[in-house]
Amino acid sequence: MITVARARTAVDLSPGDRARLREHFRDRHFLRLPGLIEPDLLGEIQRELDRAEFYERVHPGVGPELCMRRNGVHVTLELLLNDRALVDVIEEVTGCGAIGSFGGRVYRLAPGTGHHDGWHSDLADHRLVAMSVNLGRAPYQGGLLALRDAATRRVLEEVPNVGPGDALVFRLAPGLEHRVTELEGAAPKTAFAGWFHAQPDFASVLRRGLEPHPGEPAP
Repeated sequence: MITVARARTAVDLSPGDRARLREHFRDRHFLRLPGLIEPDLLGEIQRELDRAEFYERVHPGVGPELCMRRNGVHVTLELLLNDRALVDVIEEVTGCGAIGSFGGRVYRLAPGTGHHDGWHSDLADHRLVAMSVNLGRAPYQGGLLALRDAATRRVLEEVPNVGPGDALVFRLAPGLEHRVTELEGAAPKTAFAGWFHAQPDFASVLRRGLEPHPGEPAP
């Protein structure tokens, strides 16, 4: 339905498809985008990830993870996921408002290490809606995206995302929190996760250039 490749983003959605996506997001707060990253491109990204450097990063109030030092893979992913064809579809089916840019990070959670992602809302920095793209080769166990009502703490959804190149888009809103459930088994979870922002616009992001994450160690 939506495929991101090096040359361009292909969108093959009928009016009925778009209506179903809008209804699903309205009622369940998330969308699954299977095969968002084209397989050959995903293979290139995975080979680069094999050589990438990861460091331990702690998100205050959320939890620790391994985070990839910003590099060419990060640049490629941000360029591709800011394609206007993809951004236009996200605006339409989520009703989130005008998107200026998408930005994120590649992270890894490894079983048995204490890595986790606790309940939080991500409501900061002009974020409108979130997206996580699975970059791993092997299916992992656990690691579900969970959504809950913040006031009642009632879990609304627990959604797997184990297909290589698959993506989950999910709502950010007052009163709604999310987390990633504990990993099980032996396979890690590696994903490119981030947010569609109202601002800055992507041209401003490009002018700013490649900046390190907060807390990223010096080369």
